[in-house]
Amino acid sequence: MDFIKTCVIKLTLILFIISGCVATQNETYLNSYNITWNTPSKNSSESMPLVGGDIGCNVWVEDGDLLLYVQRSGSLSENGEYLKMGRFRIQLNPNPFEGESSFRQELKLEDGYIEIESKKGDKESTIIKLWVDVFNPLVHVDVESNQATEVTVSYESWRTEDHELKTRAEGSRERFTCFNLEGYPDKVIRVKDEIEHFNNGVLFYHRNPKDKLIPDFLIKQQGLEEYKDQIFDDIKDRTFGGYLFGEGLIPAGTGEGKYQITPYKSWVLKSEKAKQHHRISIATHIEQAETIDDWKAKLFETAKMAQQEQKEAFEKTTSWWNQFWQRSHIIVHSENPDPSNPVWQMGRNYQLFRYQLGGNIHGEYPTKFNGGNLIYDPILIGDQYKYDPDWRQWGGAVHTAQNQRLLYWPMLKAGDFDAIIPQFELYRKGLPAAKARVEKHFGHNGAVFTEYMNAPGLVLGAGWGWEGNGHRARGKEVPFGDERATGATGYNDIVEAGVQANQSCAYHWESQLEHAYMIMEYHRFTGKDIAQYMPFIKESVVFFDEHYQLRQKMRNGKPLEENGKLVIYPSTSCESYRGATNPSDVLSGLNACLKSLLELDEKYVSADEKEYYKGYLTRIPDYPIEEVEGLIAVKPAYSWLKEANQELPQFYPLFPFDQFKLGDDEIQYFKNAYKVAPDFRKGTIVSWHQDGIQFARMGMANEAADYNTKKLQDSPRRYPTFWGPGHDWVPDHNWGGSGMIGLQEMLMQTIGDKIVLFPAWPKEWDVDFKLHAPQNTIVEAVLKDGEIVKLELSPKERENDVVLSKF
Repeated sequence: MDFIKTCVIKLTLILFIISGCVATQNETYLNSYNITWNTPSKNSSESMPLVGGDIGCNVWVEDGDLLLYVQRSGSLSENGEYLKMGRFRIQLNPNPFEGESSFRQELKLEDGYIEIESKKGDKESTIIKLWVDVFNPLVHVDVESNQATEVTVSYESWRTEDHELKTRAEGSRERFTCFNLEGYPDKVIRVKDEIEHFNNGVLFYHRNPKDKLIPDFLIKQQGLEEYKDQIFDDIKDRTFGGYLFGEGLIPAGTGEGKYQITPYKSWVLKSEKAKQHHRISIATHIEQAETIDDWKAKLFETAKMAQQEQKEAFEKTTSWWNQFWQRSHIIVHSENPDPSNPVWQMGRNYQLFRYQLGGNIHGEYPTKFNGGNLIYDPILIGDQYKYDPDWRQWGGAVHTAQNQRLLYWPMLKAGDFDAIIPQFELYRKGLPAAKARVEKHFGHNGAVFTEYMNAPGLVLGAGWGWEGNGHRARGKEVPFGDERATGATGYNDIVEAGVQANQSCAYHWESQLEHAYMIMEYHRFTGKDIAQYMPFIKESVVFFDEHYQLRQKMRNGKPLEENGKLVIYPSTSCESYRGATNPSDVLSGLNACLKSLLELDEKYVSADEKEYYKGYLTRIPDYPIEEVEGLIAVKPAYSWLKEANQELPQFYPLFPFDQFKLGDDEIQYFKNAYKVAPDFRKGTIVSWHQDGIQFARMGMANEAADYNTKKLQDSPRRYPTFWGPGHDWVPDHNWGGSGMIGLQEMLMQTIGDKIVLFPAWPKEWDVDFKLHAPQNTIVEAVLKDGEIVKLELSPKERENDVVLSKF
């Protein structure tokens, strides 16, 4: 590399040397991204993520003890809370973390595990390896010491008694952790877990009771009792928990204590004798089991796996992580690793956050935008959050779509196609209820999904609104089509039959179009079969045509305007412009979906359906482009009645819906739109804000570089990508996802058949990237000293589709 820096030689020779160096670099770049701590942590807020399969662990050493929180996708209570498996405490005697000893805790990204090492002089050495089996729901803790050591392992639970979740009237936001039931006018009880010593281990589980509110009460609340048998019930008989055990461990009683502000009880195991090697395992199982005995049988089958060929299982897991990192990468300023350099941080944190997303590759549910499987004690986020370790803002069984999407768009270019499926499954499962809502309340075809998405496909209870005058009350309901309900009012006001009372999202239906388009983009990238998702896509699209033709006919007797266009009103442009007519996000979503449907082959879309979609496309209104403050700009909608929130939906035709590309005349209209947008909507660098993505789409390299560098800078917490809370929670996953997208879009844009490289990349930033493009294409490139010194595409014939941007 030094030779290249100092010599001017022929491009062929540069390519030869660089290609050899890059191969070596890709094998070692992750080592410079490993997170290493040389001192123990103060508390769980200084924990390190350990992930795999669908399990997330927070790992830290505090006051001489090794602690883990363990959480797994699908651990949903009877109230829709997203509960942890529990906390695990490991103590060694003699304690390697006390006295004059060195300390090292390192996340080894390439292999996907954590290693903790302590040394006392030349004689005493202890290495602890923590890893999650990617292929089986098991967590392993392997202790190796050069001296005989005793081990004590405790399972700690704060869910040992039935607990009533308190309300706002009682001065608490405790119910926000289930969100569905915030404002519910009666008691909400979380039943206790069952925990016991069993066969030299600790058995623990939570089983949802027969008498439950979700989705049963929601079905009644929303008048859908006749459809009950069609609606997916993901809470019924759901049982989750595990078994803690290890070689040579035996029960050693129970205890109690307090961690932070939360009392707990503990079930203790101890080693029968001191030895140099200890293996501790946590087997987990989640199932909607008819009986608890059925569930236990499956759990103990998993536990047996931990006792077999651990070496082979560890090698399979590390091999999986090795292959995961070979799928794609973005390496910025790799030759000079400098953790204090914000640009280098950006490249490293892209990888660190991708690791977090890779930890739910097999998830039954999508990775939650509000913390995923990696939340910790809320009191450590703010003194106002005086709740137990399970608590998070915005709930557990509720997946807010505008937030969730930002975790899943970057998976396409990253090549993490297996990880994207849980997000799609949410909509497939929810389709029966979404269709039932339309049939029951609106009397036409199609499906409508709530912004606060959940597997049953119902509106969350707190969004639909409760009877009476309490918190999140429904207000006065008027018939479908009554124009007094516009989506511009608020709780305790007028609400239309069939529409949720929460006016932030009453008519916010864009997200079903976005996820339909995401699925079709997944197909365009991979060619994989999407037949099982086509009913969701088609029903989501047809809804808007039938719904708004019917509404217009109810107004003036004609389904369309004189020009043959739909009138999409009442609607909303994101959550921000309420009572909107023809919002830009919906218009671009419909255009994107209809054009994509027309591109699919007849396996997915029949000839008759294509004729319908062609006609439908002609009914979509033009974009709201007109003069604003002396500039021609794209507007959020034709008109609106009220503003709220901070979103910029006028940019949705750029991202996520790909309706305009660099070189189009309209790009200037989007630049103008940003210029005239209110200041409070621009430049915020937290959570879901996506200015950095839109800057890249407009080719604004300097602005994109500045914004995305700040977005992916180190968090204020010990672990660099535990951002938040922002608008959401810690770690804020839609913060990281939007940052990933911004960085990808600076490097490569793939609208249509073209592959545009470096569309918004600063010439002075050296970068090595490997990303995925449509048609099963892989793009690898190296930019060094302002010159492209490597460019490879697979398949090779796609080179004809490459467009190189000028710096």
